[in-house]
Order: sequence, then structure tokens, then C-alpha cells
Amino acid sequence: MESVILASGSETRKTMLEAAGVLFEILPAIIDEDEIKASLLAEGSDAAFIAEALAEHKARYVSRKLPGAVVIGADQILECENNIFSKPVDLTTAEEQLRDLCGKEHSLISSVVVFRDNQRLWHHTDTALLRMRKFSDDFLSHYVDELGNDLLESPGCYRVEDRGIQLFSKITGDHFTILGLPLLPLLDYLRLQGVMAK
Repeated sequence: MESVILASGSETRKTMLEAAGVLFEILPAIIDEDEIKASLLAEGSDAAFIAEALAEHKARYVSRKLPGAVVIGADQILECENNIFSKPVDLTTAEEQLRDLCGKEHSLISSVVVFRDNQRLWHHTDTALLRMRKFSDDFLSHYVDELGNDLLESPGCYRVEDRGIQLFSKITGDHFTILGLPLLPLLDYLRLQGVMAK
């Protein structure tokens, strides 16, 4: 069985792959995501392209270090009204993001790229649409106080698998895409490559 590496330190992606029965190791890619994202935005790249490019940078970085390994890179971009949201740097920024998204629909674009021997083998990008309800200032204040620094782990400052589900009035799309990894297409690809049993 080939060695499978997740080029991400994301606890959510780790949990998804473990629950699916994928045998893998973790080696987070050390790349400057903010610099790459800023450069792509300056070039006029759209959110889907940026998500895919970041996933590719992660997979390529680790693939260069581990010849022969199947390396999975993934990334997710939140877009609302043509604005791209990054992870908040502090709770004040988190609260500002939630106010900006309140009552609006936004997209979560998740991309996964697979490399081996510094060669890109496969990729898949998927989009989910989420509409935040109009919540009160009291709810927002309580939510931010209750979840604290957990809100700093992702753009949009929520986790739909947890209390973050209370922020929404409607969600359309694949659950795993929302969590940051298009899991079902990835599992199909790993089976086709013999990395997992068919």
C-alpha cells in the first residue's frame, strides 16, 4: 500500500479522513498562504482558482520532500459579494466578519489536489452555498464569547458541525465541501489508484 500524506494541519480534515478509514500521515506544508492569495487576487483570479492554487502549493511542497508518497493538499475559500474572507486574526475581526455575513448568502469553495513525485495527478473543486440568518447583537456577542479562539480557525468564524449551525437559515451543498475537503470524489480517486480497497 502506498504512503498517503495529508499536507495540512487542519484538525477537521484529519478527522474526516480518519473517520473514512484512510490510512495516512500528516506533514503540514510550510507556505505563505496570505502572500500567494494576495498575489492571485492582484492578478484578478477568482475564488475557485485561488482555492485550487493553494491546495496545489501545499501538495507540491510536501511531494518534493517525500518521493513516492501520495500527497493530498486542500484549501477552502469563502466568498461573499465578490469579497474573499480570510481567517480572522483576532476575536474583534471574527465579530466583524460575522456582522458582514449576517443575513447574506456566501460561497464556500473547497479544492483538493493530489501529487506524487512532484507531479500533479488529480484535483477536484466544489462549491457550497450558505445563507446566514439575521441574528441579534446579543446572539453574536454570546456566540463569540462562548466559542472564543475556536472562531479563528476558519474564514467565516463558524463550524457547522458544532454551534455554528445556529448561524444559518439555509445550506445548499455537500457537507464535506463545507468542512473543507471534497471527500467523496477524493475517496473515489484513492480507490481507483489502489490506495484504498475497491
